[in-house]
Amino acid sequence: MFCPALVATDLDGTLIRTDGTISDRTRAVLRRVRNAGSIVLFVTGRPTRVMADIVTQTGTSGLAICANGALVYDLDNFATFRHRILDPATALHLVTEIRAIVPDASFAVESGTRFGREPTFTTMWPDPHEVVGGAAELLTALPATKLLVRRALSTGSFADVYGSIVAIAGSTAVVTTSSYDLVEIAGAGVSKGIALAEIAAGYGVSAQSAIAFGDMPNDLPMFAWAGYSVAVANAHPDVLAAADEITASNDADGVAHVLERLFH
Repeated sequence: MFCPALVATDLDGTLIRTDGTISDRTRAVLRRVRNAGSIVLFVTGRPTRVMADIVTQTGTSGLAICANGALVYDLDNFATFRHRILDPATALHLVTEIRAIVPDASFAVESGTRFGREPTFTTMWPDPHEVVGGAAELLTALPATKLLVRRALSTGSFADVYGSIVAIAGSTAVVTTSSYDLVEIAGAGVSKGIALAEIAAGYGVSAQSAIAFGDMPNDLPMFAWAGYSVAVANAHPDVLAAADEITASNDADGVAHVLERLFH
């Protein structure tokens, strides 16, 4: 195995354990990677407003790719480096069309460091400064980095309608998911893989010199770009099938298992 010049890793479900923490073992190996002169790059669906805790837990600095590639964030200066938004007219059209096939859908908008949601939308990262209102109101007030969709039904699953939502978006937006009960929509041409390729080029790193870790379908574009891809054992079936290697689960420090082997 090679010693990668760039380590790109998803966070939730991959590097981060189910309880929201990062283990001492993982922290130690990330430090080893950086001391070896390689780049650690977080590539996440998370918004920038919840990245500070990750920086504290890992001590990692530099750039991070957030919002599934729509936004590049400077972890040292807490500043947005690059921001691609979903066209407002496209977003409003998607809300109307999705609601027609999923009447119980509720929407939220990630907008850089700001967040807005419909009253029925539940979020894992509550924001004391959030905007609460209807989808049209939110999209007028907040340029959408990501449009988020949840269902009010107890199952929450989008399995029966996910393909239809992708078809509705067509080439006007990118539809993906990082959990089974949430659909995430970004502007056309936005993906973790595209953003990762752009940032790697800025560092002078080729795809063949990069390794990527992930667990959900929004990680697949990253896997397609990187020279070597690793899925954690708890990953989505499509991610397991696409990976060059399957490691232990996020709760069993799967990322650390691989990095310890490569950076011994």
